[in-house]
Amino acid sequence: MPIKLLDKATIARIAAGEVIERPSSVVKELLENSLDAGAKRVDVVIREGGIGYIEVSDDGCGIVFSEVLLAFERHATSKLSSFEDIYAISSLGFRGEALPSIAAVADLEMLTAARTEESGTYLSLSGGEMVKHTRMARSPGTTIKLTRLFSRVPARLKFLKTPQHEASKVSEVVLSYALAYPEVKFTLSIDGRNTLNTPGNGKLRDAVLEIYGNDVASKMLDLETDSYRSSAINISGLVSPPEISRSNRNSLHFFVNRRLIQSRALQKAVEQAYSGLLMVGRYPLGVINICLDGALVDVNIHPTKAEVKFSDESAVFTSVQRAVRSALVEKPPTPHIAEEAPVYRQESARQEPIWGETPKPAGTVQQYFSPVIQSAKTSVLPLLRLVGQIGGLYLLAEGPDGLYIIDQHAAHERIRYEEIASQTPSENARQSLLAPFILELNPVQEAMIEKCKSELDLMGFEIEEFGRRVYRVQSIPAGFTAPQAKALLSELVDNPKDAPAEIKERLQRLMACHTAVRAGQVLNEAEMRELLLKLEKTAVPGHCPHGRPTIVKIDFSQLEKDFKRT
Repeated sequence: MPIKLLDKATIARIAAGEVIERPSSVVKELLENSLDAGAKRVDVVIREGGIGYIEVSDDGCGIVFSEVLLAFERHATSKLSSFEDIYAISSLGFRGEALPSIAAVADLEMLTAARTEESGTYLSLSGGEMVKHTRMARSPGTTIKLTRLFSRVPARLKFLKTPQHEASKVSEVVLSYALAYPEVKFTLSIDGRNTLNTPGNGKLRDAVLEIYGNDVASKMLDLETDSYRSSAINISGLVSPPEISRSNRNSLHFFVNRRLIQSRALQKAVEQAYSGLLMVGRYPLGVINICLDGALVDVNIHPTKAEVKFSDESAVFTSVQRAVRSALVEKPPTPHIAEEAPVYRQESARQEPIWGETPKPAGTVQQYFSPVIQSAKTSVLPLLRLVGQIGGLYLLAEGPDGLYIIDQHAAHERIRYEEIASQTPSENARQSLLAPFILELNPVQEAMIEKCKSELDLMGFEIEEFGRRVYRVQSIPAGFTAPQAKALLSELVDNPKDAPAEIKERLQRLMACHTAVRAGQVLNEAEMRELLLKLEKTAVPGHCPHGRPTIVKIDFSQLEKDFKRT
């Protein structure tokens, strides 16, 4: 094919694909423009996950009539005057690509008014082409409305997920900037429902209160970095005590000079600070503001400006790690002491040990038994003879080829998972609660509960709205207790990244986990025998639904050889 220049419309749509990936990308770019314009209030309205309608309105400085059309030209910006300015960027936007990229993939209306002019300006664009440009009344600020997003780019539209999922992504962006700019009042309306309304009083803890609730906001720890602050890097914000955690990193927000960024290195710094304080698989909440000279950070390395490059990444890493660790060490929270589960101990009149103390072999237990202990990988278990229970944690059973040590929680979780997965919706019985319990959710969690409602209903949950971002649970699946159901729902809504096809599978795994016998729970002989019989009948007895091994086997023949060698 001969080489030729692409037409203007094609160039605009290709370029737009680098900046505008989904509705949340549009909202992010428009929010950043509003904040750069000095807005003290930003209102966001979306319908159908932002695919059908997006509106962002602010009270910023606005745009004068003579520059409105210029604002939609590529690389037209008010934030740079020369190339050298890019090395000390103080604004969120600077490339002049957002508005033309958005206009290329949607129908757009803008109503803006500058404080220096008596009337405002109305502009209508369709596919980047002007439809109407005229004077119109408006108070100072800018309103942008979008419809038919990606209608001219069907390939991009095809890869969008459900409206509920896209709405949750928009919520993530809005609440992140609400935390970065607590002095700005943010509101968010999704399909006519007001889901976010921050006070805008400049207090970060009050913004956290609106988003995460009073229980979280009251316990968050301030980052005070005076003892670690260098002349170039200042860390501030809030982090959660170890008693408050999530099952993912979605509630950990990083801002560099108030710009929302993603950074695996900074996530690692925070996780190192919590080392020894959080269980594996649990992550803290945090709002971490990193303030440093603009010349020490490059914000121009990613099309969506989601990543930055530090001139001295190790110094930033150390500053974040020390600031967080200092907050945790200097202001330790009061630990919550849970009631200890009873552990069976056989009563005996003798106080002295029956056997004398034997010397321990050199090395660790794992090293000594490494040739004979192995995970049971078979998909079919042999007939097992119950020996007993150890420490309320493990069952011991004898098989024809060795001793089987069975994790009672993981084994019962596998049994419950296959029972739940085999049931049809009509077989899922539910029980009404005499005292329904309440769920208070943030906007992202609310979008997740809306996305899961149909599957939850099929599983036996009856959940209804009970106010703004408040839900009442009236019925739960048969066999559940209210605390189990509440813990399950709290864990479910903490992972909004689940695709619709994955929700049912994850819900079944969570139901199995929360109804399985717990570690430390003492079982009688009949319960232990029943657990072994049911485990033998499962399709995958060797692993729980999360992939953790349920059984470890000690091979008798190998053990005998080892004893002979010693």
